[in-house]
Amino acid sequence: MSDEYEYQHQVEELEGKSATAARLFDVRRLIGGLFVIYGIIVTIAGFTASDADLKKAQNININLWTGLSMLVVGLLFLLWMWLRPAAAPEPAPEPAPEPPPGPARPGDEAA
Repeated sequence: MSDEYEYQHQVEELEGKSATAARLFDVRRLIGGLFVIYGIIVTIAGFTASDADLKKAQNININLWTGLSMLVVGLLFLLWMWLRPAAAPEPAPEPAPEPPPGPARPGDEAA
């Protein structure tokens, strides 16, 4: 009886590790994190833009607007990941074993 309990405990532990790995390698975390990091960098570049840079862009602070929009997109990805966490994939059901071939029974039709 204790062997069955230990086996069940090991199975539950592996299922927990699988779910953790699925959440850890979620693409939304990587994309959102990169967008947030680059958004911060580009936003800082937008705050430090010179008058010559603004004149080149027809007085539109492109770095500031691009950085802020990258921050928004990155935060949306992270929010999406937080609201809809990734679930571990369900294991494929095992096929039912086929009965061993035996002698033909009367009344069975030959194929």
